Amino acid sequence: MRHLVQFACALGSLCAAMGAGGKPNVLFVAVDDLRPELGCYGAGHIRSPHIDRLSARGILFERAYCQVAVCNPSRNSILSGCRPDTTGILDNRHFLRPAMPDVVTLPQHFKDHGYISLSLGKVFHHSEREPGDDPRSWSEPAWHRGEGARHWFTKESEEYIARLKRLPEGQRPKLLRGPPFEAADQPDDAYPDGLTATKAIETLGRLKAEGKPFFLAVGFVKPHLPFTCPKKYWDLYPEESVRLPADTRRPKGAPEPAFHDGYELRSYGTVPPEGDITREMALNLIRGYRACTSFVDAQIGRVLDELGRLGLANDTIVVLWGDHGYHLGENGVWTKMTNFEFGTRVPLIVSAPTRPAPAGRTRALVELVDLYPTLAELCGLPIPGHLEGTSLVPLFENPGRPWKSAAFSQYLRPGKPAIMGRSIRTDRWRYTEWTNPDGGNIGTELYDHQSDPAESVNVAAEEPNRALATDLARRLRAGWRAALPVPAP
Repeated sequence: MRHLVQFACALGSLCAAMGAGGKPNVLFVAVDDLRPELGCYGAGHIRSPHIDRLSARGILFERAYCQVAVCNPSRNSILSGCRPDTTGILDNRHFLRPAMPDVVTLPQHFKDHGYISLSLGKVFHHSEREPGDDPRSWSEPAWHRGEGARHWFTKESEEYIARLKRLPEGQRPKLLRGPPFEAADQPDDAYPDGLTATKAIETLGRLKAEGKPFFLAVGFVKPHLPFTCPKKYWDLYPEESVRLPADTRRPKGAPEPAFHDGYELRSYGTVPPEGDITREMALNLIRGYRACTSFVDAQIGRVLDELGRLGLANDTIVVLWGDHGYHLGENGVWTKMTNFEFGTRVPLIVSAPTRPAPAGRTRALVELVDLYPTLAELCGLPIPGHLEGTSLVPLFENPGRPWKSAAFSQYLRPGKPAIMGRSIRTDRWRYTEWTNPDGGNIGTELYDHQSDPAESVNVAAEEPNRALATDLARRLRAGWRAALPVPAP
């Protein structure tokens, strides 16, 4: 009898963890500005033991790409399941519901099928002009960050901001921002991401007690600028260990629209408004970026540890994704907003313990727009007809199987007129076209990732590559549907 009681208790715990109807939970972890140079990617630059641990029990997508290398358009593409040409959102000033009032978002789809759908931190893009979080997507109002969270703490940073506030109104910058990096003797919970992790831990406990299936989206801001975090994470990267990229020059022969002047970085205090970034500042920026990545890795680790402590790990699909890539001086660029490999390639890990599949990695070309159909299929939900991505589930069963022939990204370079850049990434090549509003060609780029993975030389104009460039231009215009994977026999 005692064994029957124990069995019944264990079965009850399993059913509670799986939620009503035996549905798997989803922990959907978004990280802003995250480069795929984590330990699990073999880069060796950044210490990320907790993300590495997640990758060891899931599928690591070595070549995943965003659709737009800036926050708001990328996130709206992921969460709507539609590409930017469909959403019409190509910048940080426009939002999903005005553009697509009837679209069923990824979290909304889970909510409509019996899940508790919750948002903590930065998931949709936030704006002071209009709420970035979509209320229709969530079972409860989205939680942004705890009260009292700050970015800057040191005396030098506070004095710098105080000086800005004392300037006459005409001389005061629009954004009262401190320096772009800072190492302060503060605990993790002094920063927004530390409080987000704490809130996620509290929320997991509540969800476990309620016993219903959940879709919990947790968005971390770091390593977004400013590169500010507790000093202990800076100490992981001694000053003498930090080096500049091997090549910080603009790619030879690349057209002007491929670049920008680093305007996001230049909005922070002490950064020169124009001209070169000094070597000293560049090294501190790189060090700060790495420190902030290790800081956010620690917060992700706290959440994963709680998932395990609550007995939910075996019944929860965990997805970790970065919304776009990031330049730290490569290609002559800082931050994002490009169509280069550094701007568009992102980390993506999916751990699906509820599905028997080999853990490992795949070099298949995949896109962030693929996440919506993937999660729907993994959880046994219907796949909505409006989606423009492809479920990655077949790659769980065979990571080396033939897959998409290309991934697509784009970026609208602001200006008068604005110039659109569209990029296609194949197994070996990246081809990009920049066009004016009338469709006139402003410039083309072609990079050979077999011989030039850093995209340092544009070979589009070289005679041996002209036929190839013409073919890639045709494939770019044919679009994503022409690149879909061949169904398995």
